[in-house]
Amino acid sequence: METDSEIAIERINRLKIVLAEQNRKGKWLAEQLGKNEATISRWCSNSAQPSLEMLVKIASVLNVNTKDLLM
Repeated sequence: METDSEIAIERINRLKIVLAEQNRKGKWLAEQLGKNEATISRWCSNSAQPSLEMLVKIASVLNVNTKDLLM
């Protein structure tokens, strides 16, 4: 039986999907946000997550609702 500490909570964003839907690249988003392309890549692969504040900025740049970036 797993304990609460052994259960991994996966945080998933839809950034890669939304970028693809808009025919945009991570490089473009990095330029818009003043971020490193590697950071955007980690967000797109869900190996790292942007802060809530950054999600709001990303949504604004992509002209989508913040909720659209989350699963």
